[in-house]
Amino acid sequence: MLTTAKIEEIRARIKTWKNKGESVAFVPTMGNLHAGHISLITEGKRRADHVVASIFVNPMQFGPNEDLAGYPRTLEADQQKLVEAGCELLFLPTPEIIYPRGLAAQTFVEVPGISEQLCGATRPGHFRGAATIVCKLFNIVQPDIALFGRKDYQQLQIIRTMVEDLSLPVEVMGVDTVRESSGLALSSRNGYLTAEERAKAPALKRTLDDLAEAIKAGNAVDSAINSAKAALQAAGLTPDYIELRQAQTLAPATDKDKELVLLAAAYLGKARLIDNLVFNR
Repeated sequence: MLTTAKIEEIRARIKTWKNKGESVAFVPTMGNLHAGHISLITEGKRRADHVVASIFVNPMQFGPNEDLAGYPRTLEADQQKLVEAGCELLFLPTPEIIYPRGLAAQTFVEVPGISEQLCGATRPGHFRGAATIVCKLFNIVQPDIALFGRKDYQQLQIIRTMVEDLSLPVEVMGVDTVRESSGLALSSRNGYLTAEERAKAPALKRTLDDLAEAIKAGNAVDSAINSAKAALQAAGLTPDYIELRQAQTLAPATDKDKELVLLAAAYLGKARLIDNLVFNR
C-alpha cells in the first residue's frame, strides 16, 4: 500500500489506473478504524478494480466545544488494517495540505436544509465541514464509487444530495452498519465508553427496534417516541433526539410515507451515540 500526503502522487497513481480503463473505489475516514470501516474497503474491492482510502481528522467538522485534539488517532494500527484488507493507496494529508489558507479563508460546501436538523442542530457547522472535505477529496481522488457506512445516515443523505446538486460523477454507496453482538453500532467514539457504560449502550438499538414495531402496529407516533425517550432515560442514556423521517429526503414523516427511518442520538458519559433504523410501514 502506498501511503502519501501528496495530492500529486495520489492523482498520478489513479491516472495510471484509469488510463488502463480500471475503476476506483474510495473510502474516506477520520481514522481509528474498526470493522465497520474495513467492511467498506471489502465492499470497495468487490465493486472496483482498486481501493483508495483517506485518513484525515477534519478540523472543519469540529465545533468550538468539541475535542479535536482528543479525537483518537491510531495511525499505525489503521495502516495495518488497511493493508490486510487490500487497500492499495492511502491518502494521509495534513490540515495545511487540505486548507492551505486556513479554515477562515477556505471555500466551503453546504447542503441547505438537511444539514441544519437532527445532528446538525446539536453540532452547527458539522455537516458543512463534512460536505466540504468530502467534495474536496472527491476532486482529488476522482473515484468511480465512494462508500460510506449507513450508521451516519444523515451524513450519507447529505453527501448524496451534494453529489446530485453539484453533478459530481461519483456513485455514492451506503453500506450496512456493522454491530457488536449486543447490537451496539461500531463507532470510533465507543472508545470513550467505560465498561459500565458499554453495558448500557445497546439500549439505543433496542429502543429503536421497539419503537419501529410500535409505529408499524399503528401506535400514535408522538406518544411512541415519548415512550422511547423514557426507555432510554431508564436505561441510563440521555436522549438528544429521536425522530421519524421520510427515508430518502429526511423530511418529517407523514401518514402517507411508507419508507421511513428512525434516527436517534443520545449521550452516555463522554460519548454521543447515534443510530438509525430504516423500515417500511
